[in-house]
Amino acid sequence: MSEQSATALAQDRVIDITTIGRRSGSPSRIEIWFHRVDGRYYITGTPGRPRDWYANLVANPAFTFHLKQSATADLPATARPVTDPGEREQVFTALLTPLHEITSRPGHAPEFWIAGSPLVEVTFPPYG
Repeated sequence: MSEQSATALAQDRVIDITTIGRRSGSPSRIEIWFHRVDGRYYITGTPGRPRDWYANLVANPAFTFHLKQSATADLPATARPVTDPGEREQVFTALLTPLHEITSRPGHAPEFWIAGSPLVEVTFPPYG
């Protein structure tokens, strides 16, 4: 991984991801935020309705993580759905603590995020 990509992973938040459709088998690209917690990378969404990107990653965990803010790069990545309740609580507690203005709104309390938001951990292959 280049130094520019590593710096972008440390400071950026908005990316695109390209997933492979679980039914169509076709690539699908969307813009989304990613988060860093304890040196790990995560993608999530707000609580509520099912998300196609999440269903695609559950069916096909390999995807492309597109950096597009401070650096431009297309990084191969793998998604691991985070389903363990304790792990979800730990990650969402870290993600939501600085976002009190969001989590204080009706329907956005941390317990709603923990119970009803898609969450994947992102890993990148080792680079030589």
